[in-house]
Amino acid sequence: MSPAPLMFDSGKLLATGGVSNIEGAGGGGIATWALITGYGTRDAIGGNAHATFTGLSNFNAYSGGAALGFYDRVEVSYNYIDFDTGNTGAKLGLGKGFAFHEDIVGLKVKLFGDAIYDQDSFIPQVAIGTQFKTTDHGALLKAVGAKSNSGVDFYIAATKVFLDSNLLANVTVRMTKANQIGILGFGGPLDDSYRPQVEASLAYLVSKRFVVGAEYRTMPSNLGFTKASDWKDIFAAYFLTKNISLTAAYVDLGTIATFKAQRGVYLSVQAGF
Repeated sequence: MSPAPLMFDSGKLLATGGVSNIEGAGGGGIATWALITGYGTRDAIGGNAHATFTGLSNFNAYSGGAALGFYDRVEVSYNYIDFDTGNTGAKLGLGKGFAFHEDIVGLKVKLFGDAIYDQDSFIPQVAIGTQFKTTDHGALLKAVGAKSNSGVDFYIAATKVFLDSNLLANVTVRMTKANQIGILGFGGPLDDSYRPQVEASLAYLVSKRFVVGAEYRTMPSNLGFTKASDWKDIFAAYFLTKNISLTAAYVDLGTIATFKAQRGVYLSVQAGF
Protein backbone atom coordinates (compact mmCIF):
# COMPACT_ATOMS: atom_id res chain seq x y z
CA MET A 1 0.00 0.00 0.00
CA SER A 2 1.50 3.34 -1.05
CA PRO A 3 1.80 6.09 1.60
CA ALA A 4 -0.74 8.88 1.63
CA PRO A 5 0.45 12.08 -0.07
CA LEU A 6 1.66 14.89 2.17
CA MET A 7 -0.52 17.99 2.18
CA PHE A 8 2.60 20.22 2.02
CA ASP A 9 5.10 18.09 0.13
CA SER A 10 7.24 20.79 -1.58
CA GLY A 11 7.72 18.19 -4.30
CA LYS A 12 8.14 20.39 -7.37
CA LEU A 13 11.59 21.14 -8.80
CA LEU A 14 13.53 24.09 -7.43
CA ALA A 15 12.55 27.44 -9.03
CA THR A 16 9.52 25.96 -10.86
CA GLY A 17 7.05 28.13 -8.97
CA GLY A 18 8.69 31.31 -10.20
CA VAL A 19 8.86 34.32 -7.90
CA SER A 20 6.19 36.76 -6.75
CA ASN A 21 5.79 39.47 -9.36
CA ILE A 22 4.87 43.11 -8.80
CA GLU A 23 1.16 42.24 -8.61
CA GLY A 24 1.66 39.25 -6.30
CA ALA A 25 1.14 36.44 -8.81
CA GLY A 26 3.64 33.71 -9.60
CA GLY A 27 5.90 34.82 -12.44
CA GLY A 28 8.87 37.07 -13.10
CA GLY A 29 9.38 40.60 -11.82
CA ILE A 30 6.80 42.41 -13.99
CA ALA A 31 5.12 39.54 -15.87
CA THR A 32 2.62 36.90 -14.77
CA TRP A 33 3.41 33.31 -15.78
CA ALA A 34 1.20 30.24 -16.17
CA LEU A 35 3.18 28.47 -13.42
CA ILE A 36 1.35 27.95 -10.12
CA THR A 37 3.17 29.48 -7.17
CA GLY A 38 4.77 27.38 -4.44
CA TYR A 39 6.24 23.89 -4.50
CA GLY A 40 3.10 21.84 -3.93
CA THR A 41 2.54 19.03 -6.45
CA ARG A 42 -0.85 17.97 -7.82
CA ASP A 43 -1.47 16.22 -4.46
CA ALA A 44 -0.42 19.10 -2.21
CA ILE A 45 -0.56 22.79 -1.33
CA GLY A 46 2.28 25.27 -1.68
CA GLY A 47 2.61 28.93 -0.86
CA ASN A 48 4.81 31.92 -0.25
CA ALA A 49 5.04 35.43 1.17
CA HIS A 50 7.14 38.22 -0.28
CA ALA A 51 8.39 41.76 0.29
CA THR A 52 9.50 43.97 -2.61
CA PHE A 53 11.10 47.39 -3.04
CA THR A 54 11.24 49.31 -6.33
CA GLY A 55 13.34 52.44 -6.36
CA LEU A 56 12.90 54.74 -9.36
CA SER A 57 14.25 58.13 -10.38
CA ASN A 58 11.34 60.05 -8.84
CA PHE A 59 9.23 57.47 -7.02
CA ASN A 60 9.53 54.47 -4.70
CA ALA A 61 7.18 51.51 -4.40
CA TYR A 62 6.93 49.09 -1.51
CA SER A 63 4.85 45.95 -1.80
CA GLY A 64 4.16 42.76 0.05
CA GLY A 65 1.76 39.89 -0.06
CA ALA A 66 1.15 36.17 0.00
CA ALA A 67 -0.06 33.46 -2.35
CA LEU A 68 -1.22 29.87 -2.13
CA GLY A 69 -1.06 27.22 -4.83
CA PHE A 70 -3.59 24.39 -4.55
CA TYR A 71 -2.68 21.03 -6.12
CA ASP A 72 -0.59 22.70 -8.85
CA ARG A 73 -3.88 23.79 -10.38
CA VAL A 74 -5.23 26.92 -8.65
CA GLU A 75 -3.39 29.98 -7.32
CA VAL A 76 -4.88 32.59 -4.98
CA SER A 77 -2.88 35.73 -4.18
CA TYR A 78 -3.04 39.01 -2.32
CA ASN A 79 -0.67 41.94 -2.80
CA TYR A 80 -0.43 45.44 -1.32
CA ILE A 81 1.44 48.26 -3.07
CA ASP A 82 2.47 51.52 -1.43
CA PHE A 83 3.51 53.97 -4.19
CA ASP A 84 5.44 56.79 -2.52
CA THR A 85 5.85 60.03 -4.46
CA GLY A 86 8.53 61.30 -2.04
CA ASN A 87 9.83 64.77 -2.89
CA THR A 88 8.09 64.53 -6.28
CA GLY A 89 4.72 64.76 -4.53
CA ALA A 90 5.34 68.44 -3.86
CA LYS A 91 6.12 69.07 -7.54
CA LEU A 92 2.83 67.42 -8.47
CA GLY A 93 0.95 69.55 -5.97
CA LEU A 94 0.13 66.55 -3.78
CA GLY A 95 2.49 67.26 -0.91
CA LYS A 96 5.83 65.74 -0.01
CA GLY A 97 5.61 62.05 0.74
CA PHE A 98 2.12 61.61 -0.70
CA ALA A 99 1.40 57.93 -1.38
CA PHE A 100 -1.12 55.85 -3.29
CA HIS A 101 -2.11 52.45 -1.88
CA GLU A 102 -3.35 49.61 -4.04
CA ASP A 103 -4.81 46.23 -3.07
CA ILE A 104 -4.71 43.36 -5.58
CA VAL A 105 -6.52 40.03 -5.13
CA GLY A 106 -5.67 37.45 -7.77
CA LEU A 107 -6.97 34.09 -8.97
CA LYS A 108 -5.18 31.87 -11.50
CA VAL A 109 -6.28 28.48 -12.86
CA LYS A 110 -4.13 26.12 -14.91
CA LEU A 111 -6.06 24.85 -17.92
CA PHE A 112 -3.72 22.31 -19.48
CA GLY A 113 -0.11 21.37 -20.15
CA ASP A 114 2.89 21.13 -17.87
CA ALA A 115 5.73 23.59 -18.43
CA ILE A 116 8.29 21.26 -16.84
CA TYR A 117 7.37 17.64 -17.40
CA ASP A 118 5.88 17.73 -20.91
CA GLN A 119 9.33 17.88 -22.53
CA ASP A 120 8.26 15.62 -25.39
CA SER A 121 5.65 18.19 -26.45
CA PHE A 122 5.83 21.80 -27.61
CA ILE A 123 2.46 22.50 -25.95
CA PRO A 124 3.06 24.99 -23.12
CA GLN A 125 1.42 25.17 -19.75
CA VAL A 126 -1.59 27.48 -20.13
CA ALA A 127 -3.45 29.28 -17.37
CA ILE A 128 -6.14 31.93 -17.16
CA GLY A 129 -6.49 34.44 -14.37
CA THR A 130 -8.09 37.56 -13.02
CA GLN A 131 -6.99 40.30 -10.65
CA PHE A 132 -9.30 42.55 -8.64
CA LYS A 133 -7.63 45.92 -7.99
CA THR A 134 -8.56 48.87 -5.79
CA THR A 135 -6.58 52.08 -5.24
CA ASP A 136 -7.31 54.75 -2.64
CA HIS A 137 -7.69 58.51 -3.29
CA GLY A 138 -10.51 57.86 -5.74
CA ALA A 139 -11.58 61.54 -5.88
CA LEU A 140 -8.03 62.61 -6.79
CA LEU A 141 -7.71 59.93 -9.47
CA LYS A 142 -10.99 61.01 -11.05
CA ALA A 143 -9.83 64.63 -10.93
CA VAL A 144 -6.81 63.76 -13.11
CA GLY A 145 -8.99 61.85 -15.58
CA ALA A 146 -9.28 58.26 -14.36
CA LYS A 147 -12.77 56.84 -14.75
CA SER A 148 -12.54 54.70 -11.62
CA ASN A 149 -10.25 53.80 -8.72
CA SER A 150 -11.06 50.09 -9.05
CA GLY A 151 -10.98 47.57 -11.86
CA VAL A 152 -10.57 43.97 -12.91
CA ASP A 153 -7.88 42.51 -15.18
CA PHE A 154 -8.23 39.25 -17.13
CA TYR A 155 -5.34 37.34 -18.65
CA ILE A 156 -4.23 34.15 -20.33
CA ALA A 157 -0.63 33.00 -19.93
CA ALA A 158 1.46 30.36 -21.69
CA THR A 159 4.78 29.18 -20.20
CA LYS A 160 7.25 26.59 -21.45
CA VAL A 161 10.52 25.35 -19.96
CA PHE A 162 13.05 23.76 -22.32
CA LEU A 163 15.20 21.69 -19.97
CA ASP A 164 17.70 20.66 -22.65
CA SER A 165 18.40 24.36 -23.36
CA ASN A 166 17.90 25.65 -19.79
CA LEU A 167 15.39 28.19 -21.13
CA LEU A 168 12.00 29.44 -19.96
CA ALA A 169 9.70 31.34 -22.30
CA ASN A 170 6.42 33.02 -21.40
CA VAL A 171 3.79 35.07 -23.19
CA THR A 172 0.79 36.58 -21.40
CA VAL A 173 -2.08 38.53 -22.96
CA ARG A 174 -3.89 40.77 -20.48
CA MET A 175 -7.18 42.60 -20.93
CA THR A 176 -7.01 45.69 -18.74
CA LYS A 177 -7.99 49.33 -18.23
CA ALA A 178 -5.39 49.85 -15.50
CA ASN A 179 -3.17 52.94 -15.56
CA GLN A 180 0.31 51.96 -14.30
CA ILE A 181 -1.16 48.58 -13.16
CA GLY A 182 -3.92 50.53 -11.36
CA ILE A 183 -1.85 52.88 -9.22
CA LEU A 184 -3.24 55.82 -11.26
CA GLY A 185 -6.72 54.34 -11.50
CA PHE A 186 -8.52 52.74 -14.43
CA GLY A 187 -9.57 54.12 -17.79
CA GLY A 188 -9.46 57.76 -18.79
CA PRO A 189 -10.42 60.39 -21.36
CA LEU A 190 -8.34 58.76 -24.09
CA ASP A 191 -9.82 55.29 -23.64
CA ASP A 192 -12.10 53.52 -21.18
CA SER A 193 -12.33 50.14 -22.88
CA TYR A 194 -10.50 46.88 -22.36
CA ARG A 195 -7.45 46.62 -24.61
CA PRO A 196 -5.09 43.63 -24.91
CA GLN A 197 -1.62 44.15 -23.47
CA VAL A 198 1.30 41.72 -23.81
CA GLU A 199 3.78 40.48 -21.20
CA ALA A 200 6.79 38.51 -22.47
CA SER A 201 9.57 36.82 -20.51
CA LEU A 202 12.70 34.91 -21.47
CA ALA A 203 14.85 33.37 -18.75
CA TYR A 204 18.02 31.27 -18.73
CA LEU A 205 18.78 28.80 -15.95
CA VAL A 206 22.50 29.35 -15.30
CA SER A 207 22.29 26.63 -12.65
CA LYS A 208 19.51 24.96 -10.72
CA ARG A 209 19.65 27.85 -8.23
CA PHE A 210 20.44 30.87 -10.42
CA VAL A 211 18.20 32.32 -13.15
CA VAL A 212 18.73 35.41 -15.32
CA GLY A 213 16.35 36.90 -17.84
CA ALA A 214 14.54 39.83 -19.39
CA GLU A 215 10.92 40.93 -19.60
CA TYR A 216 8.79 43.36 -21.60
CA ARG A 217 5.27 44.51 -20.74
CA THR A 218 3.06 46.84 -22.75
CA MET A 219 0.91 49.42 -20.98
CA PRO A 220 -2.34 51.15 -21.97
CA SER A 221 -2.21 54.96 -22.21
CA ASN A 222 -5.65 56.16 -21.12
CA LEU A 223 -4.95 59.41 -19.27
CA GLY A 224 -4.79 62.76 -21.01
CA PHE A 225 -2.33 64.53 -18.71
CA THR A 226 0.46 61.95 -19.08
CA LYS A 227 1.42 59.16 -21.43
CA ALA A 228 2.23 55.65 -20.31
CA SER A 229 5.35 53.78 -21.42
CA ASP A 230 5.95 50.09 -21.83
CA TRP A 231 7.85 48.45 -18.96
CA LYS A 232 11.14 46.57 -19.31
CA ASP A 233 13.47 44.76 -16.94
CA ILE A 234 16.60 42.61 -16.75
CA PHE A 235 16.48 40.34 -13.72
CA ALA A 236 18.42 37.76 -11.74
CA ALA A 237 16.89 35.37 -9.20
CA TYR A 238 18.77 33.16 -6.76
CA PHE A 239 17.02 30.30 -4.98
CA LEU A 240 18.94 29.60 -1.78
CA THR A 241 16.53 26.76 -0.99
CA LYS A 242 12.92 25.96 -1.81
CA ASN A 243 12.04 28.17 1.14
CA ILE A 244 14.00 31.34 0.34
CA SER A 245 14.68 33.19 -2.92
CA LEU A 246 16.08 36.61 -3.78
CA THR A 247 15.37 38.61 -6.93
CA ALA A 248 17.11 41.74 -8.21
CA ALA A 249 16.37 43.61 -11.43
CA TYR A 250 17.14 46.74 -13.37
CA VAL A 251 13.79 48.22 -14.41
CA ASP A 252 12.86 50.85 -16.98
CA LEU A 253 9.25 52.00 -16.55
CA GLY A 254 9.47 55.01 -18.87
CA THR A 255 7.16 57.93 -18.11
CA ILE A 256 5.02 57.97 -14.94
CA ALA A 257 2.79 60.97 -14.11
CA THR A 258 4.69 63.23 -16.58
CA PHE A 259 8.11 62.31 -15.14
CA LYS A 260 10.25 60.65 -17.78
CA ALA A 261 13.05 58.07 -17.56
CA GLN A 262 11.74 56.24 -14.49
CA ARG A 263 14.54 53.72 -14.14
CA GLY A 264 15.94 52.00 -11.11
CA VAL A 265 16.24 48.85 -9.07
CA TYR A 266 13.77 46.12 -8.11
CA LEU A 267 14.60 44.00 -5.05
CA SER A 268 12.45 41.19 -3.68
CA VAL A 269 12.73 38.45 -1.08
CA GLN A 270 10.35 35.49 -1.02
CA ALA A 271 9.81 32.83 1.63
CA GLY A 272 7.63 29.80 1.02
CA PHE A 273 7.11 26.08 0.70
